[in-house]
Amino acid sequence: MIEVKSIHKNYENIKAVENLSMSVNPGEIYGIIGPNGAGKSTTLRMILNIISCDQGEILFDGKTISEDDKNRIGYLPEERGLYKKSDVKSLLRLLGELKGCERSFLDKRINYWLERFDLLNWKDRKAEELSKGMAQKIQFISSIIHEPEIIILDEPFSGLDPVSSDELRDIVAELKNDNRVIIFCTHIMEQAEKICDKILLLNKGKVVVQGPLDQVKREHGSNSVYLEFDGDGDFLKSLPQVVKLIQYPRAFEIELIDEPGASDELLKRAVEKLSISRFEIKRPSLHKIFIDMVGKGEIL
Repeated sequence: MIEVKSIHKNYENIKAVENLSMSVNPGEIYGIIGPNGAGKSTTLRMILNIISCDQGEILFDGKTISEDDKNRIGYLPEERGLYKKSDVKSLLRLLGELKGCERSFLDKRINYWLERFDLLNWKDRKAEELSKGMAQKIQFISSIIHEPEIIILDEPFSGLDPVSSDELRDIVAELKNDNRVIIFCTHIMEQAEKICDKILLLNKGKVVVQGPLDQVKREHGSNSVYLEFDGDGDFLKSLPQVVKLIQYPRAFEIELIDEPGASDELLKRAVEKLSISRFEIKRPSLHKIFIDMVGKGEIL
């Protein structure tokens, strides 16, 4: 278990992280989300003891982090890189040995994970020959090759195509089911919504909202509709039932006025001019909560 208690971090006159508390238990995925520059990576570096916090404390199973604890951790940083002239197998061996693992153990794990990611034929190739997506998979393997109890992932889906993203998400879910402690850091709300049990939304170093994902969505819920369609749906923006609208390609997420029949009237008007493929009354997405809580101008 990881407990973070009222940590602060300042850089000169900038409050990078202010009074942040959280706890992460085995068997759950905890998402730290927020716009770029919100303090996510700084928080991870303090948890890992790469940098120290100015105030507060961070506990691993009730104790401050020790050198031995570091071998229990697998970390995939946002800023990544591989030794370009090293072959994949030697590189993974080296990184595993730095975590205290025997070569015989590592070679079995290397073959297993390379096969899982369909990269076994690349184990004797140099890192500089890998595509960006392949390199990302190798770096993920390097963070879990020593079978850590605690896994910390900073933007793990960066550079992956949709198929590879789904593959990685399934593996992270397997690791969760194996009772690992997993912290997942991202600014991509769709990924966080698919994978996280709990979330902490940061903005400008401050906690905006946190808690179990379902609870957060209930507490910030509204009379919302998700609408997928073919046609020009711009007219929906001016309907009296519509309070706010988030536009996606060929879909809208719409917040309605809190009155009986608002969703029925919206559907009636939509059907008149559009070909509807999906109409769902739902809790707001993390994307919508993010926009409402942080502000549209802060997202990218």
